[in-house]
Amino acid sequence: MANIIAIVGRPNVGKSTLFNRLVGTRTAIMDDVSGVTRDRHYGYGEWIGKFFTVVDTGGYVSNTDDLFEEAIKEQVDVALEEATVVLFVVDTFAGLHPLDEEFAHKLRRAKKPVFLVANKADTHDRANLSGEFYALGIGDVVYPISSQNGSGTGELLDDVVKHFSNDGIENPDEGIPRISIIGRPNVGKSSFLNVLLGRQRSIVTDIAGTTRDAVDAKYTAFNKEFIITDTAGLRKKAKVKEDIEFYSVLRSIRALEASDVCIIIIDSKNGLETQDLNIIGLANRNRKGIVLLVNKWDLIEKDTNTAKKFEDQIRSELAGMDFIPIIFVSVLNKQRIHKAIETAIDVYESRNKKVSTSALNEALLPEIERYPPPALKGKHIKIKYITQLPTHSPTFAFFCNLPQYIKAPYAKFLENKLREHFGFEGVPVNIVFRKK
Repeated sequence: MANIIAIVGRPNVGKSTLFNRLVGTRTAIMDDVSGVTRDRHYGYGEWIGKFFTVVDTGGYVSNTDDLFEEAIKEQVDVALEEATVVLFVVDTFAGLHPLDEEFAHKLRRAKKPVFLVANKADTHDRANLSGEFYALGIGDVVYPISSQNGSGTGELLDDVVKHFSNDGIENPDEGIPRISIIGRPNVGKSSFLNVLLGRQRSIVTDIAGTTRDAVDAKYTAFNKEFIITDTAGLRKKAKVKEDIEFYSVLRSIRALEASDVCIIIIDSKNGLETQDLNIIGLANRNRKGIVLLVNKWDLIEKDTNTAKKFEDQIRSELAGMDFIPIIFVSVLNKQRIHKAIETAIDVYESRNKKVSTSALNEALLPEIERYPPPALKGKHIKIKYITQLPTHSPTFAFFCNLPQYIKAPYAKFLENKLREHFGFEGVPVNIVFRKK
């Protein structure tokens, strides 16, 4: 990536609000509680014809009992390393803080252009208070801004973009397939992403709810590039009580809706629970490719038939969604991790598969002739031909004389025959009947 702006500073100075201002959407979660942002969070912005990537980071803290302190520091260090320009955000309302001074010392060693941004300067009097931050010795200018209403951000960006060597790319992610990692809290989603990438992209702890924002990462496998999104755990609606968790869940659902394939992870110790079925159903209704990972398989006592019995039990609970591939993995022991991603890629390709009209009719019309639709009210239904429609997920139109008389069981028969001849593993297939 080029033209990268990293937003850094201590907790609760308004970094995520500034991030949302620069990318033009409410992508990052904001709250008055400090420590909301933990992982690095990316978005894209533009100013006077210059395109750039913005990185939001967790609040820098030290010498506290915060469980996430060291992990957040590591995420901040990575953001500083990859940044073209650094925005060091301080709070005019709270004034100069010892953590600001400590972090300023760290930034002086970064050897990157650093802009000192005095946020929450919502009034003229507040802006005048920003002068005390010159004591930090960062740059020659302090930029008083209000990320809440946008004042001062234009002057800041005018100077920031001068450090970009090129115009950048409007949307570097455009056209790249998306895979989202979805599931209940604490099933191993972030650990799975970190194992795939071979580095600590998402912060991992045993505490449910560690991941809050949807975290994107570029990933290349089998000569294909993907964006993989780690998401916050999806709990039952009745258990979501805090505003932060509500917005975390909202980001997770948006990530699911934006993805091509959902890797849904469940905990082998608990089996398929009601919330897992809700998540799978949500992915199915949104016509996403689906791969089901049964994680923590290393913790299950096994005999020769354990996996078969477990899979049969899951498939009985999935009911009509028996097209979903099921893989037993251990993220901790790195067992079958690459099998999981290989399957996700196969599902993505199936979701984008196009079958010619001639191939469809040659394969399916003889099947229909052997087992035609049941007659209804003395009327015989004749299916004339089949074609695939130009939609984002596989949709097939069956043209016939009496489409209104075809019932769900026969539609399921046709779906099974489609899968038998053309695959579509892990992909919801939509069948429509039209008058001919």
